[in-house]
Amino acid sequence: MPKRTDLQTIMIIGSGPIVIGQASEFDYSGVQACKALRSLGYRVVLVNSNPATIMTDPEFADATYIEPLTPEICERIIEVERPDALLPTVGGQTALNLALALQARGTLEKYHVELIGASMNSIQLAEDRQLFKDAMTEINLKSPPSEVVSSVTDALKAAEKIGYPVLVRPSFTLGGSGGGVAYDEAQLREIARNGIKQSPVGQILIDMSLLGWKEYELEIMRDANGNFVVVCSIENLDPMGVHTGDSITVAPAQTLTDKELQRLRNMSRMIFDKVGLATGGANVQFAINPDDGEVYV
Repeated sequence: MPKRTDLQTIMIIGSGPIVIGQASEFDYSGVQACKALRSLGYRVVLVNSNPATIMTDPEFADATYIEPLTPEICERIIEVERPDALLPTVGGQTALNLALALQARGTLEKYHVELIGASMNSIQLAEDRQLFKDAMTEINLKSPPSEVVSSVTDALKAAEKIGYPVLVRPSFTLGGSGGGVAYDEAQLREIARNGIKQSPVGQILIDMSLLGWKEYELEIMRDANGNFVVVCSIENLDPMGVHTGDSITVAPAQTLTDKELQRLRNMSRMIFDKVGLATGGANVQFAINPDDGEVYV
């Protein structure tokens, strides 16, 4: 792709603390983004709250801010540095949520900052549980029967329809924060209450449980023209029910036939074409029923 000449300064948001769901791979991706952009002659402004990262070494960005990753602080940095563009896709969930917050505050529009790497619609589609579920239905891919709720009462009603056990997943959170499996009403009340509290938008998804299903991930790269490559396939040794961050994983996947792998690859391409990932890396997780091979996204 040709270099864009209308951009001079690009701001990168780092991922902050290293935790499950947002680990050292985002430090690596941030470093690579800094190096790639500077090699093309762009001025890079980096903000990250974690000084114990490689990306915050002074050699990687033209201006480095080790500050709390909040919309208020980011807005002050934007006011001072006046970047032409903001790149949030190499900073994990923290950077994506900050990009949404900056858009909601009107900061990006006020200072004429373009979002690159992914559009606002793409971020919302990938992070909002109901929007993502609807998008998968539109492209004829299956996802677990589920319902988005904003209260404990509605969570109990949803569980009655779906049947116990149910998986609780808060919207716009990372690494499974606030989620869990509820086997009965008492457990669901506790997990739902915590999940709603943890979610920045006060929403949780009540999912059909896929405990015992096999779990696979595909790591992919895509550009703005739709060129697509699977970097690697990953297989969880533990079945669904054990969080990926707590599980042993093997790359490449060991128990998929080539036909099955190609099926997951084609599904991944459909997903990211629908989500609208502009550039960069992403991953998609699949659950496969070991009895009949049924695939859920």
